[in-house]
Amino acid sequence: MPGKRSYPRTQNLLLVLLLAGDFAVCYVGLTAAYWLRFKTPLRTVGILPSGNSFELYQPLIWTGVLLFVATYAYLKLYDARILLRPQRVQAIVTKGTAFWFGLFLLISLALKFEPAVSRIFVALACLTTLAAMLVWRWGFFAGLSRTNWRERVLQRVVYVGWTPEARKLAAAIHADRNHPYESFGIISTPTQTDAPITMPARAPDATAISQPAPTGLPLLGPIEQAEAILADERVDLVIVADLALSQEHLMRLSALCERRYIAIKLIPALFQIFVSNLRMQTISGVPILGVENLPLRRLINQLLKRATDIVGALVGLLCSLPIMGVLALIIKRQSPGSVIYRQTRAGRNGEPFTIYKLRSMKLNAEAQGAQWAVEADPRRLPIGAFMREWNLDELPQFWNVLKGDMSLVGPRPERPELIEKFEQEIPHYNPRHEVRPGLTGWAQVNGLRGNTSLVERIRYDLFYIENWSLWFDFQIMLLTFVKRQNAY
Repeated sequence: MPGKRSYPRTQNLLLVLLLAGDFAVCYVGLTAAYWLRFKTPLRTVGILPSGNSFELYQPLIWTGVLLFVATYAYLKLYDARILLRPQRVQAIVTKGTAFWFGLFLLISLALKFEPAVSRIFVALACLTTLAAMLVWRWGFFAGLSRTNWRERVLQRVVYVGWTPEARKLAAAIHADRNHPYESFGIISTPTQTDAPITMPARAPDATAISQPAPTGLPLLGPIEQAEAILADERVDLVIVADLALSQEHLMRLSALCERRYIAIKLIPALFQIFVSNLRMQTISGVPILGVENLPLRRLINQLLKRATDIVGALVGLLCSLPIMGVLALIIKRQSPGSVIYRQTRAGRNGEPFTIYKLRSMKLNAEAQGAQWAVEADPRRLPIGAFMREWNLDELPQFWNVLKGDMSLVGPRPERPELIEKFEQEIPHYNPRHEVRPGLTGWAQVNGLRGNTSLVERIRYDLFYIENWSLWFDFQIMLLTFVKRQNAY
């Protein structure tokens, strides 16, 4: 039997190196913050605490280092699956640094450190450590991705069966150069759910396949030859895509993978949405696979989101009242009639509600029925294009948020008459109503608004629902001000 690939040992070695490097970089960041606070003109700002020598500050600096690393570890920065994911690493480091700021101040107040901690030092430590960590981690990634070490941490994947789900996964892996997996080949099954695959019989000592799969992946052989295939090839992960396989085939394949230290996973084709929340549980000792609670089904998360909505809506209404007043005067001048446009939309669980907008189009713009806005829409008022590009027509919806009809962030609400059509034609359309609709949303900031692909829009909405967090909401709110693609 060929030797196992070295990727687990390589991954562990790289993670140990990263951990040691993070300790050193955090120490450098905190030391730099100390130098900036106490050895530069910044020492004249505010009141300097007594006993601020570098030697006396060492316990505080090392406490900060330990808290930094512990925070990063809690946020799963030391997960081998993100070794080749620089954007995810960047997000975790940024989020962890912000979390560290509040945590370190809270601990310093509770424990009354001696010498007293300078708050300016803590703020500087966030900036210097964040900058140092991002530079160090990016340099590490650049070195890893440009050397043969990258190949040593990739996991080689073989698909058992070729289904639409397997094709989608293989395409996603192929499209992402920084993916932790690489697709290697396909083992055919007797019950293909996609186009049937024909292939010549496999020679006992063959190491290559002449006939390509539909994606360019080689056909390694039929499942009856799985033992010979896995003995000849170096495989790290077997993904069973064809769940129409007999129980006998599945049991033999599972036992074979166990003997050869190969991980085996299944694509649960029954579940097409909320897949990141699939969990195994037991009911009376029987294992059951299903979708567990989504983040926004948990009471504490609902309370946090609603509190954020109320505060944000109050601030939004107060700040936007002067803007709405000016826009109302311009709208009235350009088109006599009501300034506020009311429309029925579908909210959480499909419940209808009245949405409020500043009117950006002429009166009776939908006299011929509901339709989306298009680029250079002739129905718009002269001020309408500007309002829609900057989302100013949505300002009255802060009132909807305050009432509880909407949230600051969520899938954009749609009209019931359009939903009746969409739910029949668009796969997985209705699950977007699991949460309150939003004033802005993940699909919107990615340019999926107006006359764009509904399928893609739904995919982004479901991703948001599956991966909700307050941090994600804040990111979307900030992006709303800079992402205005297809805003017409």
